[in-house]
Amino acid sequence: MTASPTTLQALRHPRLLTTEVLAGAVTTLALIPEVISFSVIAGVDPKVSLIASVVLAVSMSILGGRPAMITAAAGAVALVVAPLVHTHGVEYLLPTVIVAGIIQILFGVTGLARIMRFIPRSVMIGFVNSLGILIFTAQLQHVLDVPTAVYPLFVFTLVIVLVLPRLTKAVPAPLVAIVVVTAIAMIAHLAVPNVGDQGEMSGGLPGLTQLQVPLDLETLGIIGPTALSVAFVGLMETLLTAKLVDDITDTRSSKSRESWALGIANILAGFWGGIAGCAMIGQTVVNVKLGRARTRLSTFIAGVLLLILVTVLSDLMAQIPMAALAAVMMVVALSTVDFHSIKPATLKRMPLSETFVMLVTVVVVVATSNLAIGVAVGAVLAILLFARRVAHVTTVDRLVGDQGAAYTVRGPLFFGSSNDLVEQFHYAEDPPRVVVDFSAAQIWDASTVAVLDSVQAKYAEHDIEVRFTGLDEHSTGFHGRLTGTLN
Repeated sequence: MTASPTTLQALRHPRLLTTEVLAGAVTTLALIPEVISFSVIAGVDPKVSLIASVVLAVSMSILGGRPAMITAAAGAVALVVAPLVHTHGVEYLLPTVIVAGIIQILFGVTGLARIMRFIPRSVMIGFVNSLGILIFTAQLQHVLDVPTAVYPLFVFTLVIVLVLPRLTKAVPAPLVAIVVVTAIAMIAHLAVPNVGDQGEMSGGLPGLTQLQVPLDLETLGIIGPTALSVAFVGLMETLLTAKLVDDITDTRSSKSRESWALGIANILAGFWGGIAGCAMIGQTVVNVKLGRARTRLSTFIAGVLLLILVTVLSDLMAQIPMAALAAVMMVVALSTVDFHSIKPATLKRMPLSETFVMLVTVVVVVATSNLAIGVAVGAVLAILLFARRVAHVTTVDRLVGDQGAAYTVRGPLFFGSSNDLVEQFHYAEDPPRVVVDFSAAQIWDASTVAVLDSVQAKYAEHDIEVRFTGLDEHSTGFHGRLTGTLN
């Protein structure tokens, strides 16, 4: 693992400071259209989502466990809260966000965030590849069936983004492209779709969100399922993004801290903004890969600049052509996809089961437009395939001698591998004394203990004494505690 610069180091070195500020600026511009479009899905005012994103970005820049990761009002959360808002009204959104935030805090404080280490590599690759597909396809609406003037702006943006880094990396190419293309559109008075067409951009700040429903059991019954979904979908997307940034930057981050910080940030965003959020994967890639940001300063700058754009420069922000933003995000999408993972040479070497898990994850995510559902399905499938594979590594060898029959069991013993164990013994044919050696095996669960009890019972039916030997300390304690109590 390498050491990334700290915020203090960035403040002391002008070059690092410039990199962080410019990365935050380009990330801000990448946030705006996506946050606005997600607000439409959630059924809330676009300004509500923008202000909530300011609160989330600034809060997480201070509290979060993963520096340089962007948190804002995200699509995964919007998809979850949309049915509640449409059915019961936007007034139920605040208590939902508060309950979800409390769950996320508990998740982080209790250390449950560490379970993300069990997400297999095949699911992570599927997560990344499907993310690239979703980001790319989401931009197609801005370049299909649009005025002719959009296409030169789109192509010019791509040229700047792809060519400028070969000339200089002092300034992020996406930032230069968006500024230049916006200036061209304004000077030439081009009638092209812009940010202002996505939602109301009037200046000013909304007040604190008022609680408009009673906090009673009836309200909890209405918001409970949605709050749980918001909490877990937000955590899953955030922790997977944090792991992705860990890999990109070759650094470690605190997943527990990221979890409880997200809960606090969401509660704050609920009271001042009204909607929850989580890590924004595409914008994080913009910040970390294209902007080369590494510290909390970039995320803080992104939040502050977004606040300035919403309150002071809303008219200017509204003039940004959607073609420019779409071009930038398409480049981000293509850089996000792990093309190495789908090369024929790679697929030929990879186990078929892992390739299958990766493809299923991608298909489910793209079909549902929900990263969390795809990751959950992929993880469950990976677990089932792993259990099936491990179930076949357990072997039983039999040796009959003058002293009796000796069996040697090898491999892990759990519900998947031990269920067939009872069929591996020759009850009627064995001599009066039988020894089963478990030196090369280990008991993992209660199902195995129940199976061993069944083995003893079957031998007892034939008046044969069976003795288990070689159990390690853990297996001995586990077996001793449960034997005789399960059947």
